[in-house]
Amino acid sequence: MRIGTLSKRTGVSVRMLRYYEGEGLLAPERTASGYRDYTPLDEETVRRIRRLGAAGMTLPVIRVFLPCALAGRGAFEPCDELRQTLRRHIGEVDERIAALETSRAMLESILAAM
Repeated sequence: MRIGTLSKRTGVSVRMLRYYEGEGLLAPERTASGYRDYTPLDEETVRRIRRLGAAGMTLPVIRVFLPCALAGRGAFEPCDELRQTLRRHIGEVDERIAALETSRAMLESILAAM
């Protein structure tokens, strides 16, 4: 499929798909006329990238995750790098939650004092 079709199917802009390719996250074949030719596997990869991005992961972290992805499924193989990265990411999320809870408590205190 061409890049425009992949963009419509995944909701990812053509520009971002080209960026993913430049970052080594996608490697589409090329037609004889030079057009990118994406496969259903590429579409699945883009969906995986979006899911991981929605979880707050950056592209460098996602790059680590993709080799652990199981082809044809929405799951990941239990590789050690993946486990370590997930634990670190969960810790960062926990830190942000704690900071937000502190901010919320401060705001509630200010509101109560008014």
